[in-house]
Amino acid sequence: MLSSAPSPDAGKRLKAERLRVRLSTREVEKLSQQIAKDRGSQEYCVSHTWLTDIENGEFTPSIYKLYSLSRIYGRDYDEILAFFGICLREIGASPLSFPRTHLVGPTLRETAQAFMAPIELRKSVLLERTNLVQQMFENWGEVPIVLLRQLASKNTLCGYIGLEDRTLYPLIRPGSFVQIDPHQKRIVTANWHNEFERPIYFLELRESYVCSWCQLDGTHLTLIPSPQSHEPVRQLRYPTDAEIIGRVTAVTMRIADVSYDPSGISS
Repeated sequence: MLSSAPSPDAGKRLKAERLRVRLSTREVEKLSQQIAKDRGSQEYCVSHTWLTDIENGEFTPSIYKLYSLSRIYGRDYDEILAFFGICLREIGASPLSFPRTHLVGPTLRETAQAFMAPIELRKSVLLERTNLVQQMFENWGEVPIVLLRQLASKNTLCGYIGLEDRTLYPLIRPGSFVQIDPHQKRIVTANWHNEFERPIYFLELRESYVCSWCQLDGTHLTLIPSPQSHEPVRQLRYPTDAEIIGRVTAVTMRIADVSYDPSGISS
């Protein structure tokens, strides 16, 4: 149990959440039974009568039942805990003094938080240019381990598509991040039926990087842009002027401009 003392205000807020998603107490019970089955414990089940008592502030539910309610109501677990006066953000804010030396690791919330790069780094990273993400930060001695895990796994690389690189627009928009398999360097020219199936490659040129469709004829490499990009086809000598880093296997990108205003009035 979170607390032996009942909390009428917390119960009212939980009821408001239930009404927001338009569920009856019996429907909540049924959904919690599925969660309890998935978790292998009846502790996660919130019966109709229990939920009524909770909403009336007659008692405080266990952490397991609050977990079920957070999932059913579509709220973060820490938001539901906050109804009962428990703020996870305060954990670690005032560290306790321990008698023995020990390792200190980041909390779950800290590992999920974004970090702000130093001003010197932000000035040196050119977002206009396409690049390998690892090389964008090569001059920064201490990159958080959490970031490195997100940038690339053991068998992949991560590339950034520069804000001025519209080679494959709108299939891959400027500012996107792409995952690269460095083991797939052979250019495939057959067995694809449309532009969505056509292999995309990440290449290093003499002084830049590019993400593009490719065609290789002996030592002549052709970089083929998407028709909608209005970018020119580029002819290069291979491997003199270009190195294939690998094939793009995944992409993360915006599909709309954050400044777009459907009313036609710019923000």
